Amino acid sequence: MSNQIEIQAQARHMNGTAESRRLRTTGKIPAVLYGAGKDNEHVTLDHDEMLHNLEKEGFTASILTLKTENGNQRVILRDVQMHPYKAHVMHVDFLRIRESEAMTIKVPVHLIGEEDAPGLVEGGILTQSINEIDITCLPKDLPEYLEINISELGLNESLHMSDLIMPDDVVLTGFMYVDEDDEQAMVDANHAVVSIVSPRAPTEDVEEIDELEEGVEGEEAAEDTEAEGDAGDGDSTKESR
Repeated sequence: MSNQIEIQAQARHMNGTAESRRLRTTGKIPAVLYGAGKDNEHVTLDHDEMLHNLEKEGFTASILTLKTENGNQRVILRDVQMHPYKAHVMHVDFLRIRESEAMTIKVPVHLIGEEDAPGLVEGGILTQSINEIDITCLPKDLPEYLEINISELGLNESLHMSDLIMPDDVVLTGFMYVDEDDEQAMVDANHAVVSIVSPRAPTEDVEEIDELEEGVEGEEAAEDTEAEGDAGDGDSTKESR
């Protein structure tokens, strides 16, 4: 667990769309801090620092130290609003944590044993369908990531949620469903996390292209025949006149 990331924040005494727009033009972004039974705090952050942090793997799954005028506060990143098409952070939400209260947070899923996976040795293609997943734990037990070992994964085989290596005192809470019999929420243990599939043979692609081209040529030939027929009908009519 990493607790070393510190973020400097300045108090924000004015709110509203106009003020947020003004902040962004000066290289700052608005943010809000809430939770742990305390009042919300409105702060500003340095945009470039936040954008750089967001590029780090595990940043969104780390306990952060937010340095404010009210002192250092331990938080997790709860929400980030990005510009629709620019690499620009628009707004950030932080959630205060309590050491005695469990929290739910997304953590990355890492693969181990890739160099030994038989399916990859045979030329298979690796497909990871889950890159991050929700877990619930106390702040002290927060892992930087979860691991899944694929060293024995063969061709056309998959590993599932039940194969994730779970640390002690960490509960998986992602991909849950309600059991119809006892009406309890349960994790879908059979949901695939990673698979190795056979590469598609190039000849199959060539055959499909040939079939497609034949179909197009057939349609074009039919259209040419119809056009010739129409032209012939027109000439006959003209001669008869």
